[in-house]
This record gives sequence, C-alpha cells and structure tokens, in this order.
Amino acid sequence: MKQSLFIKAIVILCVIYSAQIFAKPDTQNRDEIPGHFKWDFSPIYASWDEWEVGMQEMSTKADEFVKLKGTLKKGPKAILKAYQLFDDIGRIQYLIYRYPQLQRDVDLRNQSVSGRFQQVQAAFAKFNTATAWFTPELLSISEKKMHRWLKKNPELAPYRYPIEEAYRQKEHVLDEGGEKLLSYSSQFTGTPRSIYQELSTSDIQFPEVTLSNGETLKMTSGAYRRTLETARGQKDRKAAFEAHYGTYAATKNTYAAIYNSVLQRDWFSAQARDYPTTLAAALDRDSVPVDVYKNLIKTVREGTGPLKRYHAIRQKILKLDEYHRYDGSVPLVETDADYPYEKAREMVVSSAGALGEDYQKHLKQFLESQAVDVYETEGKRSGAYVAGVYGVGPYMLLNYNDTLDAVFTLAHESGHAMHTRLSYDNQPFVTASYTIFVAEVASTINERFLLEMLLSETNDPKERFLLLQKAIENIAGTFYAQVSFADYELQAHEAVEAGKPITAETLSTIYRDVADAYQGENVAKDELYDYVWARIPHFYNSPYYVYKYATCFASSAALYDGMTTGTEEEKAEAKERYLTLLKSGGNDQPMEQLKKAGVDLSKPAAIQAVIQQMDDLVSRLELEADKIMGD
Repeated sequence: MKQSLFIKAIVILCVIYSAQIFAKPDTQNRDEIPGHFKWDFSPIYASWDEWEVGMQEMSTKADEFVKLKGTLKKGPKAILKAYQLFDDIGRIQYLIYRYPQLQRDVDLRNQSVSGRFQQVQAAFAKFNTATAWFTPELLSISEKKMHRWLKKNPELAPYRYPIEEAYRQKEHVLDEGGEKLLSYSSQFTGTPRSIYQELSTSDIQFPEVTLSNGETLKMTSGAYRRTLETARGQKDRKAAFEAHYGTYAATKNTYAAIYNSVLQRDWFSAQARDYPTTLAAALDRDSVPVDVYKNLIKTVREGTGPLKRYHAIRQKILKLDEYHRYDGSVPLVETDADYPYEKAREMVVSSAGALGEDYQKHLKQFLESQAVDVYETEGKRSGAYVAGVYGVGPYMLLNYNDTLDAVFTLAHESGHAMHTRLSYDNQPFVTASYTIFVAEVASTINERFLLEMLLSETNDPKERFLLLQKAIENIAGTFYAQVSFADYELQAHEAVEAGKPITAETLSTIYRDVADAYQGENVAKDELYDYVWARIPHFYNSPYYVYKYATCFASSAALYDGMTTGTEEEKAEAKERYLTLLKSGGNDQPMEQLKKAGVDLSKPAAIQAVIQQMDDLVSRLELEADKIMGD
C-alpha cells in the first residue's frame, strides 16, 4: 500500500514537472527561455572558431576549383572531378551560412552575428565570381557529345539532371565575361532584403495598445495575430490593426524605395539573361510555363464567389454593421481553448498516421529535439520557417502562441521538416534540395491531415464549426490570399517593365485594386490595408514565390484525396507515390515530379477543384451554424 502511494506521488510529481517544463514561458527575454525551447547550434559548429575554420576550408577548396578552369573538355572524368569538388564546397557552404544566419534570426539586433553573416555573403559572392567560367565552359561542349559521355559513364549519373538543365537554359547563359560581370552583383542583389529585415524587424517600434479588458500589449506580429484571433470586441481588433499597420504606414516611402530596388533588380537580371519579362525569368528556373501562373490568377479571380459568401456569413453571425478585414480571424464561435506546445506536438504527430509509423517516429524525434526554436522573443524574426542544413538536418523556427492557428502552423512546418529529412536521406548532395514549387505540398498535406483528424474526433456542432472555419480560412489564406499576392507582384513587376514610376502611392493603388477584386464590395475599405505590401517579407525576400503556395495547395488536395479514398491498395500506392515525391529532392523538374505523384498542374482542373472545395466547406459551415442557432 505504501509503495503504491509512493508510486502515485512520483507520478503526480512527474506530471507537475512535465507541465512546468512545457508551459509557455511568461517572458520574451531570450536568456530566460528554457534551453529545450531554443535552438542548439552545436551540431553545425561547436564554436565560432570552428566556423572560421570552415570559412577557410571553403576558400581553399574554392581555389582548387578555380584551377580546374579549361579542363572540362578533357572528358567525363574532368567533369566528374569538377562536380564532386563543387559538392564538397556546397556541403561546407551549408554549414558556414546557416551557423550565423540562424543565430541572426533569433536576434536580429545582434550586429556581431549580422557582421559574420555579411562575411559569408561576401565569401559566396567572391566564389560566384571565381567560378563564373564553369557553366559557359560546360556548355561549350556539344550537347550530343555530353549525352554520349553521360550514357557511357555511370559515375556521372547523379549529375545527369543538373547537366541537362544547364543545356535546357543554354540560351540564357552568358559567355564567361558576362557571367563574371553578373557575379560581381551577387552580394549587392541581396541588399534590398537585408535593408528590409533591418527596417521591419531590427529597427521597428510597435506601439502598445490597451484592450478593453485592461491588458496592454505591444502590437508585435505575434501579439497582433493573437489579438485578431481572440479579441471578441471589434474596437479591440480595430485598435490592434491601426497600431500594427500604422507602424508600416509611417515609413511607407522607405518601404516603397526598398521594393522599387527589388523590382529594378529583377528586371535588370531578366534583361541581362535575355528573358522577355521578370515572370518568364523567375518561372524558367523550375521550367514552369508562364501560362500556368497567369491561368492560376485568372481562374481564382473568377472563382472568388465562395470567399465572398464566407465573408457575408461572418458578418451576419458576428452581427456587425460593417465587416472589416481585421474581423476575419476571430472565431465565429467562442472558445477558451489553449493548445500548449507539448499537446500540439502530440496532435501533429498523431495526425500523420496515414504516412506510416516510420514517418511518425522521425517526426516525433525531430519535434522533441533542439532543432526547434519555439517561442517569440525580443528581436527574433517573425513568422515560421524550416531551414535545411545538409549533413545535419532541418531547423524549425516558430513563434508559438498556444492558439489553434499555431498548432496548424506547427503541422505546416513539420511537413517541411520531414520533406527536408527525407530528401537529405535519399538523395546525393547535388539533387538533395527540392524546389520551392513542390515545397508547400508537404506542409499543406500535413495541415489537411491534422484538420481531418480533429473533425473525425468530434460530433459537437460548435467544435466542428470551429474546425470547418479553420479549413475555410486555410484555403482563404493559403490559396486565395497567396494568389492575390501573386497578382499584385505580377502587376508591380509589369509596372517596372513598362518604365512606370514606383512610389508608395503606386504600390498602394495596385494592392487596393487587387484586394477589392478578391474581397468584394461587402468588405469595408480601410486605408491602412493599402500598405499590406510593406509587411509581406516574401515580396522582398523571394519574389514570385507566393503563387507556389496556391499550386502546392491544389497539388496537396489531390494527393490527400488519393491517400484517403479508394481501396486499401489504391491508398497504399498513393502513399508510396507521395513519399517517393518527398524523397526525390530536386532530381527532376517539379511539375514532372508532381505528375509522377499524380497531379498535372498544366490543367485547370486541379485549381478549380480547390474553389469547389471552398464552396462545399462554406455550405457545411452553414449547416453547422444552423444546428448551433437551433440550440
């Protein structure tokens, strides 16, 4: 009896201890955050001294690579030697780049780390210049001869795809002098992104807002999102919106100047490589036809009916005289549910059961490791991402805030993490990095698995309503919103291509017109929303990126259906095709990889299916709403 009581006491203490370990820290001071919630950088390098050694090692190997100039014509062995040395350099580059980059992102105010990151960028720029000879020299060998060498020399097999891609893009490759000249600008081309990060994160000062419950919050990105998702009073949401967006509007002209430099850079690069437009240049990297991008925008613009219907439902249920965009995140049914990080991890791992025990095991191990930086801290980069470190694995950045939305963000980033791991585990270095075009497939599929698991676990109309709302908002945010952003990006780039001036007013006008087309007349116009373009990092970090969220969402919807409908044999085959996609890294053109997995994005059916899915979800939401109102 005593032993039993003793064991029970130990169990209780363990539960209390576990709760304390995984409780959300009541601070944004990074030094006060427990270590198990923060990144451990030692798997990359144990110290900055080791990083310095890595920098020197890359420099030495870069010198070795330069000495290979003029040797490629000697035959397949010379080409193999060059590619293998390039791989060695690439592996080192991952380490020396990520070590300061990740540390910078958890405190963008740290100028010492930022300085080291600039050292890496300078070293990469120097390397790009020193190796500018390689592709022109490779392409001086006839394509016919190269194919003979590939056929007769199996050791070149890992490099077949990058070699064939080089020949596909041959007409846009300059001679050695031209490539060398362009390489001198490589460090400069990243400057707009660096300036944007400093202005939008390091130097930004968000004001404090006192809500109706007496709580005072500094309206950072995390606090702003949480307020919109939890504040029941429209006045609180409005105050949060005006404080947050007003901060960007106050420096709108500086943001416009930065974005103009991005647009001018992209147009310069496109013209230098003889592309007709910036869009053609951006899409050619993945061999995606321009029509795929433009048809996506056209199809979604014509299919905004379900989104507009959803806004009308929200206005009615919330009983608002005017419906504003800042009213779009608060749940239509009240809930006080919190989702601590430990619980969220369990939910995400459990929801991935259809992908197999091995997938779940490795995902669980990753989420329990110090490769995840969990909570928002002062100076930390906003949002969430996964960064791969070849030879080490993925690192995940979060700003977790205990909301249901944060759980779905965790599921999303977990998809990226497992995609990275499976690619690294199954591909040689040269094809281990998957393209952005397929990147969002894994993340959005994991979100769908989580959603459907939660729906299957409840018959409660209120809970189902909340989850259906989440599904609808997922399509609204991942599909409709991203296509609207892609629409804006195209128009902004086209303005530069036409020689039009780029000012804050120009950009705001473009964005306002796009937003009106997608949101509809029932959504009130707030002038501060004209400055959304100033706070979207993707516009500054990776132009022509966001449309891939929509194409990936359409792809993941089709792949999910394949893995969850039909006979057991058909579902198993679909799962294997999907896991093969994750394992394939960048070993083929992304649209071809998706075709092998079962999705053809050259046809509008995949895009139209998402619009139909949105329409069906809105109808189901109305049914659950009727049940709730009936109660």
